[in-house]
Amino acid sequence: MQLSTKHLLGIKDLTPHDISTILTTASQFKEVLQRSVKKVPSLRDVTIVNLFYENSTRTRISFELAEKRLSADTINFTASASSVSKGETLLDTVNNILSMKVDMVVMRHSASGAPHFLAKHIPAAIVNAGDGINEHPTQALLDAFSIQERLGSLAGKKVLLVGDIMHSRVAMSNMYLLNKMGAEVMVAGPPTLIPKYVGEALNAKVEYNLKKALEWCDVANVLRIQLERQNQVLFSSLREYNLAYGVSRRILDGLKKEIIIMHPGPINRGVEIDSDVADSNQSIILQQVENGVAVRMAVLYLLAGKSGSEAN
Repeated sequence: MQLSTKHLLGIKDLTPHDISTILTTASQFKEVLQRSVKKVPSLRDVTIVNLFYENSTRTRISFELAEKRLSADTINFTASASSVSKGETLLDTVNNILSMKVDMVVMRHSASGAPHFLAKHIPAAIVNAGDGINEHPTQALLDAFSIQERLGSLAGKKVLLVGDIMHSRVAMSNMYLLNKMGAEVMVAGPPTLIPKYVGEALNAKVEYNLKKALEWCDVANVLRIQLERQNQVLFSSLREYNLAYGVSRRILDGLKKEIIIMHPGPINRGVEIDSDVADSNQSIILQQVENGVAVRMAVLYLLAGKSGSEAN
């Protein structure tokens, strides 16, 4: 099994078959991760550099763990502790690393399109671990895997993305993926945090009333407010936001059905979601984190061009 693309730059570039292949392979790797010996030799002698220009907890640890479980050699890079602080450009940094014979680059950057720029200039395979407000493909894949695991399939399921849609790369990747796999998509949040084009361009329903949106969906993926990416005031206060768009126990108890709650993290408790919802039985937030390792193992494995039989 191989993907139709050399890089994973975004869900936009993947075919439905690619997505299905990744999810099926991730399922095999999740079985491997339940064993007492969790390591497989699939990527032995493959060297991967984790190039993180932005802070990260879950994504970075998840990629590192996935690489180690596949027996790859890993190098970790942080911009703050490198020559970037001395003025070195992105391309110079990567070319210096590649001259040490690196096979794959996992990259997170604050600038949208940075992985695409690199893909045009270097021979190594690139995995986008989040670029600005553009895409976060592995997060969308692990979200899809988690939904599929709980509900059996994605086709026909109603998935709500609620929160800061405008600044969320997770929302973008999720909308691309869910549409490709036959799910219905709705976005909800304040009008100032939902781009005008989103309904037509990304085939998503738009709802400004949280209760109506939650009544409609099977799954609610709650997104955090990305204050670090906002260069103007887009709502009055975090308290006001919580009152209007925070997912609370009171709202969920008032619904006619039980829905699944997801969150890509980090969680701002008491803002976009309350603790008694995030920690409830309806929440699969920790399962998302667990599934992230298996999904990233699948992505790295398939991009390395290995045959699927080694996963068993």
